[in-house]
Amino acid sequence: MNNDIIKEIKKFKEERKAIIVAHNYQVGEVQELADIVGDSFTLSRHCASVDAEVIVFCGVHFMAESAKILSPEKTVLLPEIDAGCPMADMVTAEELIEAKKKHPEAAVVCYINSSAEVKA
Repeated sequence: MNNDIIKEIKKFKEERKAIIVAHNYQVGEVQELADIVGDSFTLSRHCASVDAEVIVFCGVHFMAESAKILSPEKTVLLPEIDAGCPMADMVTAEELIEAKKKHPEAAVVCYINSSAEVKA
């Protein structure tokens, strides 16, 4: 990666009190810039525990949403706005509401790979 880009990123992190977190599947260059690399749950928990104002979450929507749920006072940025997860897209909040209407006594178990709407 270009040294000038790396310097700009480090400057941004310092000025904005930002951290970069990257999911395990990110390319090596992204992982090298990250403050921590891990799975989605580990990263979200880490975001909640650090003294940062801005979180740059190199992952997919549900991961950034999970970080925001655990760190509501922080700004969470998702660099790739179209980054999605087929598993998270398997159920929508509307579908869950309809299922609950059909089975009101059923317990709902939600995997972390779900949208914030489904978790809510």
